[in-house]
Amino acid sequence: MKARTLFTLALLWASATLSAQSFSDINPTPQQITADKAGKTIAWPLEARLSASSKTLSSLAGQELSQRVRHHAKARTEILLGIRGDKAIRRYTNKIPKHSEGYFLSIEPQRIVLAGHDEAGLRYAVRSLLEAEHEGQLPCGSIVDYPDVRWRGVVEGFYGTPWSHEARLSQLRFYGRNKLNVYIYGPKDDPYHSVPNWRRPYPEVEGQQIRTLVEEAKRNGVTFYWAIHPGQDIKWTAEDRDLLLHKFELMYQLGVRGFAVFFDDISGEGTKADKQAELLNYINREFVHRKGDVAPLVMCPTEYNKSWSRIEKGYLPTLGRELDPDIEIMWTGNRVVACIDKPDMQWINGHIKRRAYIWFNFPVSDFVRNHMLLGATYGNSLEIAEDLSGFLSNPMEHAEASKIALYSIADYIWNMKSYDSQRSWERSIVSLAGAQSSALRCLAEHSSDLGANGHLFRREESSELKDLLGRIERGSEVSLNDLRTLGDECLKLERSANILLSSRDNPALIAELAPWLRMARLIGRYGQEVISLEAAREAKPKAFAEIHAHILSLLEQMYEIDSSENQNPYQPGVRLATLRLLPALDATFARSVAAYNQAHGTQLSSATRYLPCSLSSDVAQLSGLALSSRGKQITISPSNEVIRWASGATLELQAVEPLELKSLEFDLGTKDIAPSFTLEVEQGGQWIALPLMQRAGKTLLRADIAPMKAGRWTRLRLRQTTATELQVYFKSWRLVH
Repeated sequence: MKARTLFTLALLWASATLSAQSFSDINPTPQQITADKAGKTIAWPLEARLSASSKTLSSLAGQELSQRVRHHAKARTEILLGIRGDKAIRRYTNKIPKHSEGYFLSIEPQRIVLAGHDEAGLRYAVRSLLEAEHEGQLPCGSIVDYPDVRWRGVVEGFYGTPWSHEARLSQLRFYGRNKLNVYIYGPKDDPYHSVPNWRRPYPEVEGQQIRTLVEEAKRNGVTFYWAIHPGQDIKWTAEDRDLLLHKFELMYQLGVRGFAVFFDDISGEGTKADKQAELLNYINREFVHRKGDVAPLVMCPTEYNKSWSRIEKGYLPTLGRELDPDIEIMWTGNRVVACIDKPDMQWINGHIKRRAYIWFNFPVSDFVRNHMLLGATYGNSLEIAEDLSGFLSNPMEHAEASKIALYSIADYIWNMKSYDSQRSWERSIVSLAGAQSSALRCLAEHSSDLGANGHLFRREESSELKDLLGRIERGSEVSLNDLRTLGDECLKLERSANILLSSRDNPALIAELAPWLRMARLIGRYGQEVISLEAAREAKPKAFAEIHAHILSLLEQMYEIDSSENQNPYQPGVRLATLRLLPALDATFARSVAAYNQAHGTQLSSATRYLPCSLSSDVAQLSGLALSSRGKQITISPSNEVIRWASGATLELQAVEPLELKSLEFDLGTKDIAPSFTLEVEQGGQWIALPLMQRAGKTLLRADIAPMKAGRWTRLRLRQTTATELQVYFKSWRLVH
């Protein structure tokens, strides 16, 4: 009897666990789940009596369900399918949330109810039903669900290599699965979206691809927006206005039913708020409203974050006052790259006289292209659902890897109060990597921080070993067991990299990650050897020398990957584990070698990574830019945004040891700007001015190093010398020493 009771309890526990697990597989997290108290489940009905109107059965929701369930008039299970007002689900009307895109889902033995507030809600009910299925079983219970935010999705608005056509198709299917309903096509490097060809039609091949994307978006319940970026050379004339409207008409003929106009990252005539408002209102009234089937017009302003806003000059208040109230205004937060908080939303909404439409610059990496951002999405307020009209993520150029963050962003903006960033991150990795999720999680744990950057935006990394790695880097005493823990993690990282490199489950993901996986494999091996080196330091001098030689070879291989892979012109190379793991390993290596050299009178090298100078600036947008050194060349990472360089503000390099100066060239993206700056080097305690040379009509500046005395410099500074703030760019910096 006792055995039978235990067996029954075990079955009930297993059934309840299955029920909970199945509902927990649904992304985004539903607003309200009522699971069956006994944990009942039913088998997935391969056949069912589908009770729905012919219109419903032919809808996107009906078609998706019919692909998994065959209609059979005598089937035991009945599936009721419909939207508010339909006869089939009328008895459940009171259970349907009165909320756009809301739905009610009920799963009982022999009856499943799928009731949407509207067509989108019905489709989401079907999507949740499909996600609830686990190993052929469905949990009994019900869901009442709806989104917190009306417009949810992605803006492909990054600089760099645009996504491929295949990647975009995959993204649109991903959005459908995760209840995202907006995709804005706006890659900065598409010449027909921006300068120089925004006035011209797409060539036939590219136009047909956009038509295909629009059709795929529609199949997945996603509104496809096409954005234009005309501000850099627009003329506020009827001719340019009509050319823009004609371009929209051409896109409309390709099937586009959502339109956006971007005025971000520009300077000059195109930044005038009154002219922007006049143009947008004309488009809104003469195109959007007249068409009747077009989604709300979206605009990205020039002052799209608080740190750039000049309220006293009236840009944002002008938009708020003059722009039609149904035009959406995008906003990135307190800075270009920032998490969104309640006070920020209250501030911007007050100025633009509407709820802001958030452009969240994460996981975009176009300003740290040597990093792969695979960490959790956290830091946004959970109390701002009522303050937003929309929330869109700007992703990485790595479409597949971006899905880790996009999965969680979909979760966050659907149900903020229930959002758990760590849990969502864990689920996103399982969703993307399946059987290899443990390996991907290990990589992602050490590939989440952005490193030094001009936006001063950082993320946690190697958090599970945070305390240990911090103690090691600070030089605190650590135990042998601590070192074993560190060695085990490095072994895990190496194994994870090898597992993923040989995986065939998601070829697109592995292709994107490959350079970082090769680097992770070397870092993992390097870490294990560093631990072995410390263990051999006192007892095994011969082994120490052999391990040391191997470590130097690993460091050389790491340098080769960083110097040969992902060689984009902005932040070339491959960086991984730079926040905690590598600094701790480097510190351990340096201490071991120093102690060995002192004990044995040797001069073994402990060099790992070295920068010959440091950077500082009182221009906030420049102060965080990354400095890189390769051979005799020192470069500063460029910035994608307009730089506001105050009068008298400087950019300064300080050499660790005196350096030669063989050449210096930099590009501020502005013609005839040389007279506005002074370049100086410090030699022997004295500042020496170096003339700046700039060819007519060109933006590149070169330093004339002739005035330098023989010898080396210790400091170098570039100072803005006009009486007013200048708006320039920072496109490149290359110094050869």
